[in-house]
Amino acid sequence: MFRIPDSRPSSRLRRAATGLVLGLACALAATAHAQVLPKAGDFPNQPIRLVSPFPPGGGNDFHMRLVSNELAAITGQPAVAENRAGAGGNIGAKYVADSKADGYTVLLSQVSTMAVNPALYRAPGFDPVKSFVPVTQVNAAPLAIVVAASSPIKTMADLRAKARSDGERLTYATPGNGTLSHLVGVVLEKDAGIALTHVPYRGAGPALADLMGGQVALMITSTSSVASHIQQGMVRAIAVTSPRRIGVFKTVPTLEELGMKNMTYEDWYGFFVPAGTPPERVAYLHEAITRALKSPAVDRKIVEAGGEAVAGTPEQLAAQLREDLQRWARVVKLSGASVD
Repeated sequence: MFRIPDSRPSSRLRRAATGLVLGLACALAATAHAQVLPKAGDFPNQPIRLVSPFPPGGGNDFHMRLVSNELAAITGQPAVAENRAGAGGNIGAKYVADSKADGYTVLLSQVSTMAVNPALYRAPGFDPVKSFVPVTQVNAAPLAIVVAASSPIKTMADLRAKARSDGERLTYATPGNGTLSHLVGVVLEKDAGIALTHVPYRGAGPALADLMGGQVALMITSTSSVASHIQQGMVRAIAVTSPRRIGVFKTVPTLEELGMKNMTYEDWYGFFVPAGTPPERVAYLHEAITRALKSPAVDRKIVEAGGEAVAGTPEQLAAQLREDLQRWARVVKLSGASVD
């Protein structure tokens, strides 16, 4: 009698397959365990909170969540992303400055909050140097001047022409009063002679929604806040403030290329902890966060957002902050910009 061969694997093959699966599982578990950074004493032994001083939807929130998504596997503890927005980043920054200096509350701030606000606000609620210890700079990126895809403005020349022909000030949105975007708009108006009216929002997300809805004529913001919307054809960039074209914004001209001198401004994001945080915990956080930033997936996303990953030392971020504090104090004074 003809027999149909049994297609089921033999018990020996089943045992081998089971062993292979178990072996792979153990290897994966070992790999995952190897990724956990050894503790600094008993730190960390509870969730780490990453605080953004801006609402969801903007560049600060984007970079915070990039890192928080990686940290759990690196530290062995949950990483909680939290938004505390308001006053151009001052509220969230003050919240972290006043938090317990134990390494469990970490601020992801940016140049506008840390280096511009002290010159714009009489009482921002924190001292960028005395209230914090730097951990690492995340990135360096330009700001972008963008319009809605439906806007008739396609170039900076169009922007100038519209401002002249309309005989009225064009509205420009920013993530808030005192942000780097706000100040660049002030300088752009003074140096380029374009009549602009500032419309501040509580973060880039709400500002972007109104830009696409036609409530404002243009927007100045971080490249990471608008990169995906540009790629989807919802928003159009007409200029960037970087010294050179970078990342996914290589087709967008710089203001310097367009003949606007001294209009090079780079934004950055950086992690800080409250002053008094034990050095060994600062060192641990630096190692954990820079390991996250050096992940190929995170690095790629930073580039796709129009920036360049930095992942420097605490000392390098401290030096960058000191340099920017001096620079922006001069710019604020020359521009006459003020929030209070």
